[in-house]
Amino acid sequence: MASRIVKRLLDNRAAKTFSAAGAFPSIHRSFSSSSDLITATLFPGDGIGPEIAESVKQVFRTAEVPIQWEEHFVGTEVDPRTQSFLTWESLESVRRNKIGLKGPMATPIGKGHRSLNLTLRKELNLYANVRPCYSLPGYKTRYDNVDLVTIRENTEGEYSGLEHQVVRGVVESIKIITRQASLRVAEYAFHYAKVHGRERVSAIHKANIMQKTDGLFLQCCREVAEKFPDIKYEEVVIDNCCMMLVKNPALFDVLVMPNLYGDIISDLCAGLIGGLGLTPSCNIGEGGVALAEAVHGSAPDIAGKNKANPTALLLSSVSMLRHLDLHDKADRIQNAILDTIAEGKYRTADLGGSSSTSDFTKAICDHL
Repeated sequence: MASRIVKRLLDNRAAKTFSAAGAFPSIHRSFSSSSDLITATLFPGDGIGPEIAESVKQVFRTAEVPIQWEEHFVGTEVDPRTQSFLTWESLESVRRNKIGLKGPMATPIGKGHRSLNLTLRKELNLYANVRPCYSLPGYKTRYDNVDLVTIRENTEGEYSGLEHQVVRGVVESIKIITRQASLRVAEYAFHYAKVHGRERVSAIHKANIMQKTDGLFLQCCREVAEKFPDIKYEEVVIDNCCMMLVKNPALFDVLVMPNLYGDIISDLCAGLIGGLGLTPSCNIGEGGVALAEAVHGSAPDIAGKNKANPTALLLSSVSMLRHLDLHDKADRIQNAILDTIAEGKYRTADLGGSSSTSDFTKAICDHL
């Protein structure tokens, strides 16, 4: 059943998660007995979040993954220490455990509320968002053999949150690009490519217009590229990148880009393979911290109806296991997910089927 892309997918994901001295270590653990447990923070999230989080817990129990969950929920009032509905204790849990999994979170509408996702990225210094994007065997979309990775700078750019009104009717938003953050994400992208056997890194930019900000980002990427002569390096303007992706996604391998472009391109890439409901995501921070997440919405319209597709959160949990060097467990779970979808007997409504969340989850457990 395995195509060239699937074989490469399994081989590459089984490669050791990037680890280097300094900013980018993964968490390495040795287990002396089956009773050894890793404590991981779990944010079930809102809407369908608790349902798909339960799917992950069920699959992990069946696969005997040595993890115990420390669950934290979004508060009902703003915590002045975080200026959001995320409590300081929740953030401390991730800092302490250095590993976490997050379901979809919806920021309540109202003035003075920081975005929950932005709060996590800023407070935990999650500087790189990594999203593998690959075609799933047996699930047909407009594109075949998609196999690329987007790596998004996660802490600055247009999402720095620096906005003000200059005069009535004129609002200014400040885009921040720093050498430190640009070098850091570029280093991660090239090391990721090297460790996972990727051949090319593409820096996505708009330096023809934003010459100083995006120009600095490109300068940093070029400096890092010189350290990796075996990896091809190219620079692609973002609008041209979008056109190239929808014409032929095989033109790309690893894409690295500033924050806003990464937000757009990563969602575009998800559309190539069937949507955000099939797309894993993991945020990498300094000191080995990693927070995997489902990046789709909380879908309150189907919350509690046993209709949600847990694939994105499950595949994100696989990324979390790889960060922990639990590659055998990650392989088993990933193979079970892919086999269940390819078999076609149990699929949720968004995948063209009629199965419930619990039936889909049980089918995955049966494939373990």
